[in-house]
Amino acid sequence: MTRCVCLTKRPPKRAGAPASWAWCTATPGGPDFARALLDRGLYLGFSGILTFRSADMLRGVARTVPADRLLIETDSPFLAPVPKRGQRNEPAFVVHVAELLATLRGVTLDELADQTNANAERLFGAWPA
Repeated sequence: MTRCVCLTKRPPKRAGAPASWAWCTATPGGPDFARALLDRGLYLGFSGILTFRSADMLRGVARTVPADRLLIETDSPFLAPVPKRGQRNEPAFVVHVAELLATLRGVTLDELADQTNANAERLFGAWPA
């Protein structure tokens, strides 16, 4: 499996954001690679790739990521999730990733949304009220 990693660190743009942050996006190279990233304090983000038929190993990783280190992302305009595969990806399609991730983790879609929103706010800072 290809490892595609994007680590990003930059100053906060909103009040309450950490001084620097990092996350892994796209496809972790398997459980050991994911564990190494988590051990370094990174968050793991899952995109439409999670829904691909060939992503069994990634789905296994997604089941085991600690809830407080889990993110969902869109990867727009690329990597549209099933059932939108082959179309230009857009943020509205992220619900398909979220639905599958909730099923894999045995939680409701609302519980997953609450957790990943809290994680994003902790990582990037809270949105202005």
